[in-house]
Order: sequence, then C-alpha cells, then structure tokens
Amino acid sequence: MLRALTSALRLPRLWSPLRTRSCVSHRPTGDPEIQVRALTGRDQGITEILMNRPSARNALGNVLVSELLEALAQLREDQQVRVLLFRSGVKGVFCAGADLKEREQMSEAEVEIFVQRLRGLMNEIASSAVMGLIETTRGLLPGAGGTQRLPRCLGVALAKELIFTGRRLSGAQAHALGLVNHAVSQNEEGNAAYYRARELAQEILPQAPIAVRLGKVAIDRGMEVDIESGMAIEGLCYAQNIPTQDRLEGMAAFREKRPPRFVGK
Repeated sequence: MLRALTSALRLPRLWSPLRTRSCVSHRPTGDPEIQVRALTGRDQGITEILMNRPSARNALGNVLVSELLEALAQLREDQQVRVLLFRSGVKGVFCAGADLKEREQMSEAEVEIFVQRLRGLMNEIASSAVMGLIETTRGLLPGAGGTQRLPRCLGVALAKELIFTGRRLSGAQAHALGLVNHAVSQNEEGNAAYYRARELAQEILPQAPIAVRLGKVAIDRGMEVDIESGMAIEGLCYAQNIPTQDRLEGMAAFREKRPPRFVGK
C-alpha cells in the first residue's frame, strides 16, 4: 500500500524530449512540445517539465497532452524526484488553455475522447504522489474538471460567476481569490513566477519525502469526504509512515540537533 500511495518518479538527468503517439490532427513526427530536466547541486531532487509550443501559446492539443501524460508516467518511476515544477518555454504565457482551433477539426467522437484525456491529465497532476508546483491551471479548464474543482476551491457562487462569464483574471486577482498561492512582480526576463516557485521547491526539498507525499494524499483525499472519514485517511497515511527509516532519522536528528538525512525509505 505504501508503494501505491508514494509511488516515485523517474527522470533522465539532462533535458530529454519524450516521444509521443501520433494524433489525428498532428503529424507523428516533429519537434517535441515538452522537455524534462532534473536539476542538480542544491536543487537536486527538483524536476522541471518545460512546455514549449510557441506557435499555439502552449495550448493543450493532442501532442502536448500526450507528451505530458507520458512524461508523468515515466516520472512516477524515479525515486530521486522530490518536487515537480511545470514551467513555460514561451515568453509571456504559461498555457493558453485547450487548443480550440485543433478541436474544431475533430469529430464529435474525437472531441469526447480528447476531453477525457485532458481531464485525465489534470487528475494526474493533481493526484501525483510527488508534490507538484505551478499547477497553474489547477484542472480548472471547463470540460476538464473545472466545474468540479473550481467550486471546491472558491465556493459554488463564485465558481458559477467565473464559469458563466468566462472572466479572465489577472495574477493579482487570482491571488486575492485564492486561486494561486503567490503573486510576484514580473522581472525583465519574464520568469519571476518561475523563480518564486523554485524558491518554494527549495523549501520543500529538505523535508521528509515520504511524509510530504503522504501528507498530500491525506489532504487531497480527505477534502473529498466528511471530517471523520478524513481523520481516518490521515491515520492510514501516518500508519504507513511509522515503519520508515525517514521517521526514525527525523527523530534522531531532532534529538541530536543536526540536519536530518532523509533517504525516502
């Protein structure tokens, strides 16, 4: 059960394009639309997924979704990954949302299949046992889980207002509403949000990886049930942390007044 709850991720050590299946509206060959990189040095344990589809402002089309799903599947096998960052290689934009131009060329059956895959991608990011940062979309794309996630995040009334009006929000507005945890002033390079997210990732890195993963599981699953059931979920998660080496190491480090050396076991 521990493996099921804390399945780790695997990633190459250098930028590495991932192959994707051929899709109905794209050629089977071409430049990859994502790259993955494992950081080194003081950032070892942080992995980045770079989205790079400048022609469509990183809109989520068949190829991009396929590559993201494949990357996440591969990452789950690497026990060295502690924190996962999503970032954009296109200046001035993170993700333009669903690729409506591509969808216009799909049949009704293809649209249904694609939306299911898009919803699956959002679920995969949200439920990943590894801490995922810059979950900028938060699965809030209409048709991809937005009608279910947004009310849980903001409440029913405000979720309806935003979905019914299709209103666009600035970073400051999203921060004020609680859609994002942090809003930062942009720098000349246009990557201020990335560096803020990286700083947050560096704060997470020293923490016990199993405890972080199980904490995410307890929070995500507990929020979907009543408080009594949530407490039971927390208890199950903590029970799986008890026999780990990391828990004993944390206690020893506290007693000896030294930094802990967690190994993820």
